[in-house]
Amino acid sequence: MELRFDDRVVLITGASTGIGAALARGFAAAGAAVVVHYGQNRAAAVAVADEIVAAGGQALVHQADVRDSAALVGLRDAALARFGRIDVLINNAGSMVRRMPIADADDALLHEVIDVNFTATVALARLVIPTMRAQGGGTIINVTSVAARHGGGAGAVLYAASKGAVSTFTRGLAKELAGSRIRVNALAPGVIVTPFHERFTNEQQMAAMVATIPLGRAGTPEECVGAALFLASDALSGYITGQIIEINGGQYMP
Repeated sequence: MELRFDDRVVLITGASTGIGAALARGFAAAGAAVVVHYGQNRAAAVAVADEIVAAGGQALVHQADVRDSAALVGLRDAALARFGRIDVLINNAGSMVRRMPIADADDALLHEVIDVNFTATVALARLVIPTMRAQGGGTIINVTSVAARHGGGAGAVLYAASKGAVSTFTRGLAKELAGSRIRVNALAPGVIVTPFHERFTNEQQMAAMVATIPLGRAGTPEECVGAALFLASDALSGYITGQIIEINGGQYMP
């Protein structure tokens, strides 16, 4: 079976680099029109979109601070103005902000981590649900983390907790939206080589994490694409909702 998303529109947050960029390329290669959202790195987002267009696809680049609800309204509206629909929402944007022990973390860090990882996921889902209902259905894929399972590494407790909230939200929202033909699932990447780890993980920390992975290596962003395509396909996963697919090389086996 050839997996195609022709005439489908996929909105991906945090799509300028890393997993988000790989997902944008993957869905575009399968025929989808892609909304390439970015927060700060416009050059990288434009490069992703240009690559998609050069290959014969459709892409829209749009900037928004995911912590700003008004900016998220603008993101949704821009997608609808350009493409007229949103079939798949992938809440991928997120950040650890910085590693810090809980005893040293202040309220500002707490709120920033929760807002960028969890509140933004809730807010954008809430904005897109009416569109999907009016279309007769859709798919929401949230990106959580292996940290939601094991509590995170050193200085990452807040990040892990925020991703745990994303996982719980995924399960609950799947129940709430099942009657609207909207399926909600999540990806839980483990150690994936992206700018995220370049920013927040030093060589010693990376080596320690890789040592716990049965496959003996970190993953790549491209190795997350297949699971996303699967979850977005009604033909392949039409009876799957409320599930979290672990992509971690065997590091954690629930």
